[in-house]
Amino acid sequence: MVPERLIADCIRKDPRAEQELYRVLHPVMMGICSRYERNRQDAAARMNEGFLKVLLNLGKRRPDVPFEAWMRRIIINTVIDAYRKERERKTQERMDMPMDAPTGSEVNDYLRHMEAEAFADLLRQVPEMSRKVFNLFAVDGYSHAEIADLLGISAGTSKWHVSHARQLLQQAISQLAAHPAAAKTVLP
Repeated sequence: MVPERLIADCIRKDPRAEQELYRVLHPVMMGICSRYERNRQDAAARMNEGFLKVLLNLGKRRPDVPFEAWMRRIIINTVIDAYRKERERKTQERMDMPMDAPTGSEVNDYLRHMEAEAFADLLRQVPEMSRKVFNLFAVDGYSHAEIADLLGISAGTSKWHVSHARQLLQQAISQLAAHPAAAKTVLP
């Protein structure tokens, strides 16, 4: 729980208060971002972008909204916005590419294999879109309709991605249970 005094000091742009707020929120924000991003560097970048948005909008927060819920929403929206921008950039690159050039989508880019010690590590191997939808639905409690609005997909597609992620995770966990030595090759 973040003290209201600390929030008030941050609204007044007190650098020490902002640093303390960052220190207090870092574990929660990094945890959220790590669920959505494949690597720690991207997660840290999203966390910092989100924290800046939190600081810039503290004065706009309605007092009846719990701070942690408000902050989580900003962090999640920051991650989703970054995903949209990246998707648009990739689409533009494909449109700019000569017709006879091979595209990355023609090659099935298999996910990294790893030593699975935690569910979060397994989840990072789920394809990006399925992982994002799964996190929004199963971890953050968004409805399929909300996810559809956030990501520009249909509710049915959202349901498919959740089902797909669950299926992949169940297969990986079953494989680990049956063959613990095969932990490095959990998902294709």
